[in-house]
Amino acid sequence: MLYLTIEEILRLHYKVIEDYGGSHGVRDDGRLESVVEAPRQEVFGVEQYPGVFDKAAVYMRNIIGDHPFSDGNKRTGVTVAGVFLLRNGASFTATPKELEDFAVQIATDHLSAEAIAVWLQTHAHLV
Repeated sequence: MLYLTIEEILRLHYKVIEDYGGSHGVRDDGRLESVVEAPRQEVFGVEQYPGVFDKAAVYMRNIIGDHPFSDGNKRTGVTVAGVFLLRNGASFTATPKELEDFAVQIATDHLSAEAIAVWLQTHAHLV
């Protein structure tokens, strides 16, 4: 599995803000570090998020829900999940509007990683 580094996530966030507007900056370094580590999490040697869609869901949930950035968390969460999926042989089939609406739903309904992974499985495909 090919994960994103903190530097890559910071670059993606910078690009999102440059392209679509908003404020640059990390609001919480600890939460950002958690975003990087969460998809790799193991308990007693068992991966907590074993599949590519599970891991992408954790990136989305943790960026959108935990707000590590000053602005652009929903856009960055979708972008990071999309890059992670591409690196690992999958891509979104959802339209930009569907992705935007789903990011808002994650934020407002506090969706679980499991629910996000199910949505991703129906709105992305393995290549």
